[in-house]
Amino acid sequence: MDGVRDAAKNSATPEYSILLPTYNERENLPIITWLIFDELERAKISAFELIIIDDNSPDGTQAIAKRLQQLYGPERIVLAPREGKLGLGTAYVHGLTFARGTFVVIMDADMSHHPKFIPQFIAAQKASGADIVTGTRYLPAGGVYGWDLRRKLMSRVANYLAQVALRPGVSDLTGSFRLYRKEVLAACVNLTRSKGFIFQMEIVVRARQIGFSIAEVPITFVDRVYGCSKLGNMEIVSYLKGLWSLMWR
Repeated sequence: MDGVRDAAKNSATPEYSILLPTYNERENLPIITWLIFDELERAKISAFELIIIDDNSPDGTQAIAKRLQQLYGPERIVLAPREGKLGLGTAYVHGLTFARGTFVVIMDADMSHHPKFIPQFIAAQKASGADIVTGTRYLPAGGVYGWDLRRKLMSRVANYLAQVALRPGVSDLTGSFRLYRKEVLAACVNLTRSKGFIFQMEIVVRARQIGFSIAEVPITFVDRVYGCSKLGNMEIVSYLKGLWSLMWR
């Protein structure tokens, strides 16, 4: 009887949709998926779906995603593949068309964002009624692990520049681990023109302009264990160009 009730609960419309963009994450995807299910079920949060948005990874990530869907079921894991690597911002736009939840969580697939913080995001949203809950590395109890001094300095400088130029009213504008009301994310996405890393920043700026409320939860960011970082010199140049453009817009 309990199994029947659990099956009925899992097949109902989810309250939370977790968007997980992937590109060459075959080693990380099974682990992050298990952690998401483990942490949310341990917190007694069962009304959720995981939407995997793979950009045609050449390392076989999509095959892993299909296997995970078989294991967890198509009502719990939704596959939303794309034809190629089209950018992080458009991945969220694509994933949003599949999302059935009232709330949408966006996070990285490389385990730099630990799913243990998702229940904290949910609790913070319920307590505050915020339209957006964003993870921050720069409040007490937050932090970064696994980066050398150069990477930490780059992150601090990037966030400082964003704070000075945009005055967003949040402590970590360059982060990408957040919970949104679905309609709030859709409204902000419709106004957002930036791509890549700047996309995350512009969403918060647009949200503030519209008048949406934002709460913060301290998180610890951990550098990836498997695979290569997507951050290179070209991404740094793109960030600076994007920040300049966004400031003047």
